[in-house]
Amino acid sequence: MSFSESQDLETATTAIQSQPDNKTRRYDRQLRLWAASGQSALERARVLVISASALSTSLLKNLVLPGVGHFTILDHHATRPSDIGNNFFLDPDASLGRNRAEEAVRLLGELNDGVEGHADTRDIADVLALGAEYFSGFTLVIAVNLDPSLVEQLSTLLWQDAACPPLIVVRSAGFIAEFFVQFHEHDVIESHSETAPSLRIDKPFPELLDHALQLDLEHMDPTDHGHIPYVVILVRALEDWKREHGGSPPTTTADKRAFKDAVSALQRHQDEENFSEAVANAYRAYTTTGVPSNVQALFDALPDQLSPARPFATLVAALQEFTKQPPYALPLSATLPDMKSDTESYVALQKMYGRRAEKERGVFRELVNKLSAETGSVIARDVVDLFCKNAHGLFGLQGKRWGDLDTSRERLVELLAASPRETATHLALSALSTWLARHSVAHAQSNGSAHPNSQTSNTELRPTEEDLLALVQGALGDGVELGKEVQDAVGEAARAPTADLPNVAAFMGGLVAQEAIKMITKQYVPINGHCVIDLVDTWTGVINA
Repeated sequence: MSFSESQDLETATTAIQSQPDNKTRRYDRQLRLWAASGQSALERARVLVISASALSTSLLKNLVLPGVGHFTILDHHATRPSDIGNNFFLDPDASLGRNRAEEAVRLLGELNDGVEGHADTRDIADVLALGAEYFSGFTLVIAVNLDPSLVEQLSTLLWQDAACPPLIVVRSAGFIAEFFVQFHEHDVIESHSETAPSLRIDKPFPELLDHALQLDLEHMDPTDHGHIPYVVILVRALEDWKREHGGSPPTTTADKRAFKDAVSALQRHQDEENFSEAVANAYRAYTTTGVPSNVQALFDALPDQLSPARPFATLVAALQEFTKQPPYALPLSATLPDMKSDTESYVALQKMYGRRAEKERGVFRELVNKLSAETGSVIARDVVDLFCKNAHGLFGLQGKRWGDLDTSRERLVELLAASPRETATHLALSALSTWLARHSVAHAQSNGSAHPNSQTSNTELRPTEEDLLALVQGALGDGVELGKEVQDAVGEAARAPTADLPNVAAFMGGLVAQEAIKMITKQYVPINGHCVIDLVDTWTGVINA
């Protein structure tokens, strides 16, 4: 070996063994989930959390630790002994009597010195009176157990302008709770779908087809025969089948069984695992490659006129044009699953898919450039390539406004019949919100407070079960029977209407932070509906609004 070759080897080895920087080490585990692009989005995010309750600080903990760029807590209340008892981010000695937001920000900041925290000690009612400008400076707004009348004002204000940030509404009572994400549109490119992209075995590209047809299976070396990737085996077997059946693939159950038998017959020895793998994956050969339902839904929802304000729609339109050309499928993915093969055969197949994927990506880029020129959109090349790579897992969600579900009696009755536990819990929390909205103003005024969300009194508003059941019945109509699920949920809401329990706060904090990260990073598919939890019987569920 020459000196230069030795140096190259040493350099390469040193590069491989080089240590990651502090940031990569700190966030290593989460980078495996949402990669550098997701981490960058998280670090640019500005999150507003309204209230410094135990639940609020629990969810903020799960945003501060992974490195959210900035958070603001909006809360004008002073810390009371009851806050100290259930909130781990308030100091029993130093926080009492001080503003809750300032104390919580101080202690949350100790978790991650790379995160900026700010306390806004104004009353949310005063901030709402100023309009939407304040909230527009945030990526996401989270309202936790906010007074019902103020939640209504906030959700209406943010819903009026699609440019306003999404809103997560969280409410809890004792051991039951729910949250809802309000947004207009939410586009997901990196959904991390568990469904693998098509290998297009039924529509092989020319290089793959030529390679499969050139194999001399009968006279091939036994070692090579036992290492043919199953994709190649199935392409060859399907072409042989179609040649013998007038160009048609297996369609009936008997045909599919016969096709599997034909693939199995190519196996020389029982220890040839690649052929066993081919039989197990035979369905890939006779399953027609087309446009997945989630992507077809995007095509169907395309507007008549594309706008530069929504480049995602331009990308979807380009993808639709791509699928109108042979082979009438999505762009090929360069990613292959693991399979029984030797390194040489697998890498050769991988390179074939890579070359074809790059060619089709180039065609897609041209379509995007054409539409971008027509619409005035400016889309970065790396975004185009990312979209193309993840074309099989695209989602475009249409959201709804907070509170819309409770305005539809028919929908509530329908959901109660279909999902009694989940809907009953939602109805109990909605009834509690309605009751509190009706009584909180008078309660606050009797204690000398200007706004119903003030907490200057130690007395607690507490409805009876009969109060809440009457409100649930009113929401559903007199002819609807209230079952055991409603009775149980209402009982818990009446037992602890304003309790902020540490275990519920911890559990809900994790769930809400997870959905917040999905909204911020635009990775993974967020829950589109009411996520309901019951920690009495330990279950979670989702009801679609």
